[in-house]
Amino acid sequence: MLETILGLAAQNLLSPIILFFALGLGAALVRSDLSVPEAAAKALSIYLLFAIGFKGGVSVNGHGIDAGLLLSLLAGLVLSFAIPFAAFALLRVMTSLSTTDAAAVAGHYGSISIVTFVAATSVLQSQGLSSEGYLVAVAAVMEAPAILSALWLAARAPASDTGRSGGASGLWREILLNGSIVLLVGSFVIGFLSGPKGLAEIESFIVAPFKGVLCLFLLDMGLVAGRGLRSSAAHLRPGLIGFGVLMPMLGSVAGLAAAGLIGLSTGGTMLLMTLSASASYIAVPAAMRVALPEANPSIYLTMSLGITFPFNLTVGIPLYLSIAQATGG
Repeated sequence: MLETILGLAAQNLLSPIILFFALGLGAALVRSDLSVPEAAAKALSIYLLFAIGFKGGVSVNGHGIDAGLLLSLLAGLVLSFAIPFAAFALLRVMTSLSTTDAAAVAGHYGSISIVTFVAATSVLQSQGLSSEGYLVAVAAVMEAPAILSALWLAARAPASDTGRSGGASGLWREILLNGSIVLLVGSFVIGFLSGPKGLAEIESFIVAPFKGVLCLFLLDMGLVAGRGLRSSAAHLRPGLIGFGVLMPMLGSVAGLAAAGLIGLSTGGTMLLMTLSASASYIAVPAAMRVALPEANPSIYLTMSLGITFPFNLTVGIPLYLSIAQATGG
């Protein structure tokens, strides 16, 4: 199994999507003036969310709504709500973060990174493996529960420590109307309603160019991650770095157990493991700015985007696929 993991990791490391991420990361670390215009980066992210959501909806249209879909949605909700508690406990052991910062970081690890999910689907396609299309819907429902868990954990700290101002309406707006969620769910519904016929009409736009767009997006993600690492190096103590690598592996185990109970395919098992192992750097940071303004964004953004995201891209995804294949997911 170790040879399989190493082989997949080597193959993944040499894939264009990883190499473009490495290019952006390296360029930022050496202070190159390479940059992706903000408007272009936004357009790339819109395209990726639209394409993955639409294709997932089309897949569910062909598959139909059944017990597997409902159980997977339930599993996603439970995982997203529960993982932050394990992450918080681990942070309290491995680091000296305050309750507020630990809760904010934990919330990121219960939510998901849609780009990590997209990269995992790309790896599955390169291996000739399929997965349950409704896992796109599972990804969508895993965004918000972790935020609620983080707020509950932070509530254990004195109000003066958290800086909570009671902006519940603003928080819920951030959660429910977050642009990435609206686009992902909306595209999923449109794909479900239009089915294979709708996909055939726009296939040349959302299938063939997909990997090329993903490469450009990951170039920008590498630039962002490199800048974050460069500016936040003072916060990256050994305990935090260790957590950023250990926590995704623990999350993947939870995803593996849930996938086994549901009976997902090998590809579906790998994707649920990836979702459980990823860490949000879009939806949760936006919510934390509203709900926990005293939490340090240099810590939680650097952890999710600068440590866990590169780990999952280079080592985690091949590891999760090998485990899914070995366990007969």
